[in-house]
Amino acid sequence: MLSRYFPILEWGRTYNRSVLSHDLLAAVIVTIMLIPQSLAYALLAGLPPVVGLYASILPLVLYAIFGTSRTLAVGPVAVVSLMTASAAGAVADQGTAAYLEAAITLAFLSGIMLAVLGLLRAGFLANLLSHPVISGFITASGILIATSQLKHIFGISAGGDNWPEMLGSLARSFGDTNSWTLAIGIPATLFLFWVRKGAKPALQGMGLPARAAEMVAKAGPVAAVALTILAVLAFDLDGRGVSLVGAIPQGLPPFAMPSTDISLIEKLWVPALLISIIGFVESVSVAQTLAAKRRQRIAPDQELIGLGAANIASAFSGGYPVTGGFARSAVNFDAGAQTPAAGAYTAIGIAFATLFLTPLLFNLPIATLAATIIVAVLSLVDLKTPGQLWRYSKADFAAHVVTIVCTLLAGVELGVIAGVALGLLLYLWRASRPHAAIVGRVPETEHFRNVERHKVFTVPHVLSIRIDEALTYLNARWLEEYVLEQVADRPAVRHVILMCSAVNEVDASGLESLEAISHRLADGGICLHLSEVKGPVMDRLKRTDFLDELNGKVFLSQDQAFAQASKDTGEPRAPTDHDAARGLI
Repeated sequence: MLSRYFPILEWGRTYNRSVLSHDLLAAVIVTIMLIPQSLAYALLAGLPPVVGLYASILPLVLYAIFGTSRTLAVGPVAVVSLMTASAAGAVADQGTAAYLEAAITLAFLSGIMLAVLGLLRAGFLANLLSHPVISGFITASGILIATSQLKHIFGISAGGDNWPEMLGSLARSFGDTNSWTLAIGIPATLFLFWVRKGAKPALQGMGLPARAAEMVAKAGPVAAVALTILAVLAFDLDGRGVSLVGAIPQGLPPFAMPSTDISLIEKLWVPALLISIIGFVESVSVAQTLAAKRRQRIAPDQELIGLGAANIASAFSGGYPVTGGFARSAVNFDAGAQTPAAGAYTAIGIAFATLFLTPLLFNLPIATLAATIIVAVLSLVDLKTPGQLWRYSKADFAAHVVTIVCTLLAGVELGVIAGVALGLLLYLWRASRPHAAIVGRVPETEHFRNVERHKVFTVPHVLSIRIDEALTYLNARWLEEYVLEQVADRPAVRHVILMCSAVNEVDASGLESLEAISHRLADGGICLHLSEVKGPVMDRLKRTDFLDELNGKVFLSQDQAFAQASKDTGEPRAPTDHDAARGLI
């Protein structure tokens, strides 16, 4: 029972020296990668760089205790950092104590929400965000993030809360470009792009084993940090207008308290909820992907608790909202991490960096951190999905595009809300108009298929309708109108068979429509039959008077129903030519 809420008790029982060695190696590699990432993402969130380090210590330890993924690496990520900047920027100015307090409060609210949802086993709520909506939001966020960092690459002042404002501000300030900053930013960006794709093949060409080459390539951002710091020192770029990180406080994270101001909480709870849901969806997707490769199991509800604990820990240690990141989780997995203890060891490495290494980062150019962010987020921009969705589902394409447009034009919060709202509306619209087909028997078989797609046996006085959706209040009236319309077009019909093989539920409204259909057909001298009714649905129907009042029968199979009804006036006629076959359903 305890191991259900404390997964560490499960994997901790089998922890040994071999697992320890794997976890330590992974921790060293992820620590090297996480230090520049943490600094960069804090910059993206509008916070002092050291806050990114604070958010990468205690959250990792708490997730190691409560999380279920063996390889998920928790910490600051790009999308959540952007959402933090948007939410905190709406209540305070960047660089102020109130702004930092808002970010800490966001982490605390997000942590409480995630933990409560986990205890209530409400992980299913994340399903409100469909894949097209998530994909659209991440793509638009990647564009916004990359655009917001261009000012640091060019060394200019620019701002804006949405894409048009950002582009306009950049255009107006372009003439103030600092050539020395550009000389740092452009090479750093190109180098990091090359490291992502070309470093591994180059290292392998030099004789390095594939695994070692991949691990060295992952440390590319550290090389960019070191080289640009050396360039600042060699050319005295501090005196040439190049913005530097400057002094970073040394020491472990301080104890911090989230705000108890009710008015501030009222302004932040909606953004905190959106951060929670987006962060959870991103994290659990990564965790499940990696777990499947090792045939391990992820418990989504416990993941909510693990991420909630991590965010609460981040708040009380002066950090901001965190979640599982894809890039470093993949590195953690590839480096051989066996348990969440690798994350705890990573936290020790980050703590060591805050104690002893921060003075070395004084001369780190802001442009280098901006380049790190740009390269990381552009990999999130997916330009293939819109075309794929257009070919597959126009409704999902609409949800995807609306999410992208609203996020770019109105900001991250309204973008998510618009995408979710449109997705739900489209779902309700589809549910209110379910697919139904008139079916006939495939020759020399007991199978029934759509008459518009196949050559099938039919008889004039039997109408077989297959319903491909649960009967609920959303579509009950539509079904009633559909059946009566089809009967009105076929004067010879004396038997109507509703094939219910795909009907998983019949609610009260659906039952009322079935009763209405039965009575209307009986008034016209037509029998209503049901076939292939599923057990749970049949159990509920037996608790009503519907079966007693039904003027037809309930058949175990559609073939039996069709054979019985066909005997009424004659044999099935020969197959007729319908529209050219358009493929199987």
